[in-house]
Amino acid sequence: MLEVCDLSYAYGDHVAVDGMSFTLRRGEALGLLGPNGAGKTTTFSCLAGLRRPRSGELRLEGRTFLPFACDTDRAVLGLVPQEVSLYADLTARENLAFFGRIQGVAPEELDDRIAAALTLAGLEDRADHRIATFSGGMKRRLNLAVATLHQPPILLLDEPTVGVDPHSRHHLFAALERLRDGGASLLYSTHAMEDAQRLCDRIVVLDHGRVLAVGTHEELAAGVGEPGADLETVFLHLTGRSLRDS
Repeated sequence: MLEVCDLSYAYGDHVAVDGMSFTLRRGEALGLLGPNGAGKTTTFSCLAGLRRPRSGELRLEGRTFLPFACDTDRAVLGLVPQEVSLYADLTARENLAFFGRIQGVAPEELDDRIAAALTLAGLEDRADHRIATFSGGMKRRLNLAVATLHQPPILLLDEPTVGVDPHSRHHLFAALERLRDGGASLLYSTHAMEDAQRLCDRIVVLDHGRVLAVGTHEELAAGVGEPGADLETVFLHLTGRSLRDS
């Protein structure tokens, strides 16, 4: 579905993404794991068209993919950013209507898309309440729903469950599993190993802007010589145990 080929990006002299390559398959949840500073968020920014890569190539179904330059290419993507991106003084319905228009949803389809998004978020009974009154979990669920309004085939999810309560986390995972099972391709960044182990079909482990390993949880465990090890053990084996505070 999406190929990342030798992608690089630098902030001045600091190379944040250094020759990164991996493939996201159709209908797959692909985990992106790495310590702080590994290059996850910069990679997401390049894939979402928020930053133009210094070098490398993106390909979508075999053709050149230019989300930083082409509106049509950006429309293929749904982005769930690490920070909640909603208007606090608007209601859930008003937020969805605004973002739906921005995403180019046809006016005659917008009401149905909003209804589906509210159901996905489990917020049908809070549709006309202001976001300022929502809990963190409710905001996170609506943040996901916003990204699905234009029915993109690829969802980029940058730590979408940060700070949520167990009930909202369960609801988010059920929603993501339904989207994946419906054919969407998910690129999922997280620090929570149990989240990645539950959701992701394959996992990319990054450090210092480079890919260290790619595979299923079982393949990664076997690759570090610890068959049956949990994902956290595999991750620490690949990236080391030193603290990463920046």
